[in-house]
Amino acid sequence: YDYGPAETLRMFQVFQDTAESEAARNNQFIIIGPGTHCNFPSSPEATVVGERELGDASLDVYDLQIRWFDYWLKGDASAFSDMPKIQYYVMGKNEWRHADTWPPAGMSEERWYLAGAGNANSRLGDGVLLRGEPAAKGEDEFEYDPASPVPSLGGHTCCTGMPTEAGGYDQSETELREDILVYTSEPLAEGIEVTGALRVVLTVSSNAVDTDFTAKLVDVYPDGRAFNIQEGALRMRFREGLDREVFMSPGERYQIELDLHATSNYFPAGHRIRLEVSSSNFPRWERNMNTGGDTSNESKWVVAKNTVYHGVGQASYIVLPVIRN
Repeated sequence: YDYGPAETLRMFQVFQDTAESEAARNNQFIIIGPGTHCNFPSSPEATVVGERELGDASLDVYDLQIRWFDYWLKGDASAFSDMPKIQYYVMGKNEWRHADTWPPAGMSEERWYLAGAGNANSRLGDGVLLRGEPAAKGEDEFEYDPASPVPSLGGHTCCTGMPTEAGGYDQSETELREDILVYTSEPLAEGIEVTGALRVVLTVSSNAVDTDFTAKLVDVYPDGRAFNIQEGALRMRFREGLDREVFMSPGERYQIELDLHATSNYFPAGHRIRLEVSSSNFPRWERNMNTGGDTSNESKWVVAKNTVYHGVGQASYIVLPVIRN
């Protein structure tokens, strides 16, 4: 639940790929726990991140630091002789895993498709998440009003002064909003481990020249609690890159990709996988006023009618990095 797991993993790979010596290449290590920004070393045996209980994620980080200094400053070759290259905590399974490569061996990407009968608005709607591509075409529309953005609840949020900061929180109340499209799988017959990079591909349109699209991966417990796992957003004017602004033609369809960064989460049997799609997550991200104006100082806005399409030829889906043991 920190800002940079995907970037940290990428940095680890770059250091290994471009190292100027074997010593440098062989001494890259990475540890990713379930905590939030700057607080993981203090994780207690009963680890709660936000409101989500995640078992015993304790790790003696200070001992690792001392061993690191012993290795490099005192020449103690045994200090890291048994250290795995990669250590990561599988949330939901609530256990530490280790690997020599990233992504871990056995990972394969699976597409889970958005589908429904045209009324996926809120968790009370008919949006579903399917393993196979739906044959029937469909679309879901919602209104994004910058005057009433979807409020941030957990995730990577930091330093806002809100009573709920980073971490996992039950999203089920927020998911009653009509401006959130909610797509939920059937209860899982068997558990699924999702470890690695996440991305969402959407086919979308809008009546505005610029708007945002957001996505959030959610773990739905059997009792109905819905804990956020990862999230991402795309400002449409930057869909072709941050070095240029390309505005939308109202009504035209676009296929876009949202980066949901990386995670490691186990969805046990009986849980459901959920994807939320909307156009705001405030104050986690600044509001798009939908006008195409200067985002640094504009104060006027318009309401955008945004549409997400699904089905053959206009597919929308999430790519999950699944490890099946």
